[in-house]
Amino acid sequence: MPYAGGPQQQYPQEPQYPQDGQYPQHPPQYQDPQYQQDPQYQQQYAQQGQYPGQQQGYAPQQPHQAQQQLYQQQPQQAYDGQGWDTGQTQAQAPAQYAAVPQADPYLGADPYAQQPVGGYPGEAPDLYGTPEAYPPPQPPGRRHLVTEPEPEPELSDEEAAAPPAEEGDSETPGGGGRRGRSKDKKPGGRNGAACLIAAVVIIGVLGGGGYYGLDYIKSKFSTGEDYAGEGEGSVTIDIPKGTGMGEMGRILKAHGVVKSADAFVAAAKANPKGGAIQAGSYTMKQHMSGKAAVDLMVGGAGVNALDVIPGWKTSQVYKAIDERLKLKEGTTKDVATKEAKNLGLPDWAANKDLKDPLEGFLYPARYDLSKDATPQSMLKQMVAKSNEAYASADVKGQASKLGLSSPLQLITVASLVQAEGKYQHDFDKISRVVYNRLKPGNTETYGLLDFDSTVNYMRGQSTLDVGSVNDLRKLDDPYNTYKIKGLPPGPIGSPGPDALKSAINPATGPWYYFVSVNENETLFAVTNEEHNRNRQKYEEERKKEGQ
Repeated sequence: MPYAGGPQQQYPQEPQYPQDGQYPQHPPQYQDPQYQQDPQYQQQYAQQGQYPGQQQGYAPQQPHQAQQQLYQQQPQQAYDGQGWDTGQTQAQAPAQYAAVPQADPYLGADPYAQQPVGGYPGEAPDLYGTPEAYPPPQPPGRRHLVTEPEPEPELSDEEAAAPPAEEGDSETPGGGGRRGRSKDKKPGGRNGAACLIAAVVIIGVLGGGGYYGLDYIKSKFSTGEDYAGEGEGSVTIDIPKGTGMGEMGRILKAHGVVKSADAFVAAAKANPKGGAIQAGSYTMKQHMSGKAAVDLMVGGAGVNALDVIPGWKTSQVYKAIDERLKLKEGTTKDVATKEAKNLGLPDWAANKDLKDPLEGFLYPARYDLSKDATPQSMLKQMVAKSNEAYASADVKGQASKLGLSSPLQLITVASLVQAEGKYQHDFDKISRVVYNRLKPGNTETYGLLDFDSTVNYMRGQSTLDVGSVNDLRKLDDPYNTYKIKGLPPGPIGSPGPDALKSAINPATGPWYYFVSVNENETLFAVTNEEHNRNRQKYEEERKKEGQ
């Protein structure tokens, strides 16, 4: 080592550079004739931090330049007792560069490495005796980029006035050189930072937990902003099928019905029937409380829909559509007459004697009246609903089992059961009366149904006094069951599911006659004499009701 066992060499103070980190521009290469001949150049670079006696300018070097200079000045120097081949010896260098040590091929030449910077004559300069020095070079296989040293922290006025540390306190290799404060961190500094981080984490966890906890509580117990009262005005709302309660509330809020979806949802949960609110078209008011909106929808009063009642004739359905769509009376009937073939009727529903081909195919159900509803769209929905119900009941197969000629006849039987049966609990027996009267060997009515309901349909009326039997037998009409044998050409109304079920599964019994005395009693008879006695009871009951 250069100073092993010898006195320490003192070196001139290195120049100070601007604090902004900008270094002077490198002087021109030593081969530049202008630099070699012009004293002004030399004076310029001497003012920028030259050492006394230098023949060429010295510019502060980047870390890799410091390593370059060392390798160029000591190409054959050995470290740790081991040397390495730099790739070219001084003897192999060109003559004009004989005075310049050969540079490391990995780093390139440094034109400012010719002159020593102090020290003993012929001795390489010691670049590692000052705080600004860089670590010794490593062999080519172990070299890595050395970053700039961490800058000293600024000292307060009191720290700057403190006496310098004793010799040997410096962290500089060799123990000499810089004097000053040690870089050791203050005791407890790392622990303090860790505590600060831990505190931040704890506050974040508690804050996040509090936020989500509050959000959970609000979602469970908050009713949201709400109006007060029953509302005002009128607005039509369409609730699509499959709409959840939350989305339903958002639809109502968007139309100004409720003030918030949360208010509606909370009211629906509080109402025992709130979960039964169905999709459909509703006529609501604006600025309603959540409770008022739920009560209206649950009660069905606000439903903007058309309910087709079991037993309704097509004439009743047409009139209801006109009224709900605010159309001129007769509009829907005209559409039905013109578009009957385009509404989806099954092929087995045709009969030349039908008074209305849609009779029996406007299925009893609730139909939503959306904003764009038309007579044609409503009729299509009803026909589609009837086709679905009849297919599900297998009317084709069941008609064949019952000895009927077509599914249309089965629908006709169901319509008669619906029209003649005043109460549902009587449907199965009334269905059996129909089939018994249709039997060819029937000696009670001789194949005639003798139903007042068919006469009323024929006349377009609804009354209990249809006239004398003798007068009725004189009327010539396919729907006059007092004159023609068998079933009428088609249904006389819209049978509901219960009547259809009874038409497919009639009760077993010998009855040919029946009369409903009151709501809880319908009397069935096998003979006409027995039937006349039952009719006497019926007349007596009517007198009681009249009193």
